[in-house]
Amino acid sequence: MRPVADRKTRSRAAARQAVRPARDLPKVQPGTARRGAKPARQGFFARLKPSRTMIALTGTGAVITLLLALLVTGVLGRAFHGVKLATGTVVNDAGFTIRNIHIRGGQRTPAATIAAALDLKPEQSIFAADLAAARARLMGLDWVASADVVRRYPDSISVAIVEKRPFALWQIPPNASGTAPIAVVERNGRVITTQGVEQFARLPKLVGADAPQASAELVDVVQNHRAVSARIAYFERVSQRRWNLILNDGVIVKLPEQNWRHEIDALEHLIIDKGVLEKDVAEIDLRSATHYFFLLRGGERKGVERGKET
Repeated sequence: MRPVADRKTRSRAAARQAVRPARDLPKVQPGTARRGAKPARQGFFARLKPSRTMIALTGTGAVITLLLALLVTGVLGRAFHGVKLATGTVVNDAGFTIRNIHIRGGQRTPAATIAAALDLKPEQSIFAADLAAARARLMGLDWVASADVVRRYPDSISVAIVEKRPFALWQIPPNASGTAPIAVVERNGRVITTQGVEQFARLPKLVGADAPQASAELVDVVQNHRAVSARIAYFERVSQRRWNLILNDGVIVKLPEQNWRHEIDALEHLIIDKGVLEKDVAEIDLRSATHYFFLLRGGERKGVERGKET
C-alpha cells in the first residue's frame, strides 16, 4: 500500500501536466534551414518603382512650372487683378470709403493747399489710402512743422498739423543777380518762407550772413529794454562776429563782440537819462571799455569818458 503523501504528489503533477498547453512547433525546425539562403530576386520593373520623395519633388516642380507659365501668359495676373477689384467692391459696399477729411491746426496754410498735398480722392477706399506718403507731402509745405494723418473708421481721415512759429524777418544776402529777398525765419534760424512776408512787418528784422542763427539771445535782451526796443529798426550782423543796432532815426549803435549785454544796459541809460538821441548824433560806439564815442552828423567825432558823459 502506497503512502498518502506519494499519491498527493502524483495527483498535483498530473494536474499541472493537464493544464499546460501544447507548444506549437515552428514550421521549420531549428537546424533544418539552408545556410546562406538568399532572398528572392526582385524584377527589373520592381526596382524602378519611384520613392515617395521622388514623387513629391516631381509634383512640386510641375506646380512651379505651371505657375510660371500662368504668370508669363498673364492669366494669373488677371486673376489676381480680378480678386483685387472684387475685394475693393466689397469694401466700398461696406462703407469703408473716404467721405470726410477733418483738418486741425492749419492756420497759416490754406485748406486747399493741405488738401492738394494729401492727394486723397473722394470715395477712395480708406484702406488703400497711403497715409505715410500723404504725411510726407504735408511735411514739405512751408509752414508745417509736424503732421499726423490717421484713419477714423469707417469713412474719415483726421489730419492734425503743428505749424512753425515765425520769429523774425531776415534779408537774405544778395545772390549772383543782386536780388536780396526777405524771408520769415524760425527762432532756430531756419527759413520758413519768402512768400507773404508783408504780414509779418512787426517782427524783428535781421541783416547779415548768419544773423538768423545768432540773433535769438540778442533780440530777447533788447526786448527787455523798453527804450532801446522801441527805437530798433533792425539788427545788423557784422563779419559774423558782432552786432550793430540800427535805430529808426538812422543812428548806428556799435556793440562789442564780448560783454554786449552790459552795453545794452548802458544804451538804455544814455537814451533815458542822458537824452543822447535828442542830440545831433549819427553813431554811438560802445566797443570801448573806458569811453563812449559819438560820431556827430556834421562829421565830428567825440569821445566821453564813461561816468562823465553829458
